[in-house]
Amino acid sequence: MQGVEINLQQMLDRRELRSHQQHEFLIKYSCPLISFSMNIPGPIKTNELIKKAFTFGKIKLLEKLKPFKILNALEIHEDTGDELLLSVNGNAGNLKNIAVEIENDSPAGRLFDIDVIDVDGKKLSRENFRKCLLCDKQAQDCARSRNHSVKEMQIAVEKLLSAL
Repeated sequence: MQGVEINLQQMLDRRELRSHQQHEFLIKYSCPLISFSMNIPGPIKTNELIKKAFTFGKIKLLEKLKPFKILNALEIHEDTGDELLLSVNGNAGNLKNIAVEIENDSPAGRLFDIDVIDVDGKKLSRENFRKCLLCDKQAQDCARSRNHSVKEMQIAVEKLLSAL
């Protein structure tokens, strides 16, 4: 897979900053927050294909959110990945249902990571776990046990991305 490789410290730094930004949104707007990013395994988190999929997902998300008032949006494009934060005036449960629907809607949707965080700061969970990109096991179990190589995962990601 082509792109700029990043290291663990860069990912941890970005995660910490994202958490801070999410907290600021929750305090300032007192509404649920949608945090959209791409779930890309390995050291390359963005490239032209990934950005294309991110844009596709963002458009789908914004279309589904038309009935809601978006109070603020922050879009981030860095080597650590593409992200979108949205403060949305709506019911967090309804927003999570929309997020899951988008994630399940297309093959590339498997790479979408659309989190919904309620006003109390708690992230809403999916009712069912996602499957691994390569086998029928839970994705979290395969990631934790490193059942598949980064190369195998990147090949699977590129197949999904090329379907767009």
